Amino acid sequence: MTLAALAASGTTEARLSAEYQPGLCNIGPAEIARRRRAGHTGLIAAIALFIALVVIGAPDWTRFLVAIPVIGAASGYIQARLRFCAGFGAAGIFNFGQLGPTERVQAAEDRARDRARAVQIGAASIAIGIAAGVFAVVVPI
Repeated sequence: MTLAALAASGTTEARLSAEYQPGLCNIGPAEIARRRRAGHTGLIAAIALFIALVVIGAPDWTRFLVAIPVIGAASGYIQARLRFCAGFGAAGIFNFGQLGPTERVQAAEDRARDRARAVQIGAASIAIGIAAGVFAVVVPI
């Protein structure tokens, strides 16, 4: 599944809803903001790492390490965009209130849909991180 298909897989109404929807929406505004901040942090870390590796003259192949914070950034941004926490999906929980307290997903089929979405988010994040790492290695600097 492409990242665009992943992001577009829910209906507009589902993505804008403020209630749990299996495989589509399991976090509210506070959790979404937290995921967005994680994305910002990962992106800043990736840029700082890339610059540091270039400045110290590290071997080109070491720039692949940029993939690690990019994976975190991609995960944060994807989760914020989809309004779906991969960790919550894997654990079978959701939260639309304040940060911290969660509720348990009751139906087994709902938990299965959530786990599948969590795997998709993880795979997309890793793919983006690997692509960024490869780019960092091959960019002629």
